[in-house]
Amino acid sequence: MFLNTKYRTDKSETMDDFAMEGEVLREALDKIAQINRLLGGNKLTLLGVKALIAKVSNTSKITIVDVGCGNGDMLRNLADYGAKNNLNLNLIGIDANKFTSDHALKLSENYPNISYRCEDIFDKAFRELKCDIVLCTLTLHHFKEDAILDMVNVFHTNAAIGIVINDLQRSSLAYRLFQSLCFVFQLNAMSREDGMISILRGFKKSELIDFSKKLNFGNYTIQWKWAFRYQWIISKI
Repeated sequence: MFLNTKYRTDKSETMDDFAMEGEVLREALDKIAQINRLLGGNKLTLLGVKALIAKVSNTSKITIVDVGCGNGDMLRNLADYGAKNNLNLNLIGIDANKFTSDHALKLSENYPNISYRCEDIFDKAFRELKCDIVLCTLTLHHFKEDAILDMVNVFHTNAAIGIVINDLQRSSLAYRLFQSLCFVFQLNAMSREDGMISILRGFKKSELIDFSKKLNFGNYTIQWKWAFRYQWIISKI
């Protein structure tokens, strides 16, 4: 069956409900983290961070904020990388779902340099959160264009060094391959449905370029990466 991916879908995902909690959500969060690791998603974000911090002294304290942090897997990955490379990292995870941020905190109890905040990124508290780098992995696609422009502008205002965005390419091939992965990873019904909607809410490269132009970004790169991801790095230095 032909799948039209010309435009982003307006369908909502079950996980968009910030009040959601329970075992089904916990399983979904952990499966998303597992798939992201195996398909190179964490590596993609880490490479973006490395590209940004290469421009600053490795003796500096670097505060990194992960927006839509899920179960905190990316932050733990960064903490491990920082420990191996003698980096002074202060890592903050942001998620609007209290169950999610509590789950991430529990999984990160052995990482003293990671903290979590249950916060809506459109609230005043987040808009006042200053940092060096903002990460946004598999989160941007949850929002419509006006909200995306608003939030990325806030990221740019508050980040001293830059932003790393890692999100989905919207394509029929990515959609069909994800349907196959559902069986391989034995995803529950919610994860299957949300995953397919996520791809249809993903982006074309031209859309990310358009966002960059509307936000007047002069120093940015957008690259396609496996598995059907775009790495959008915005540097301020």
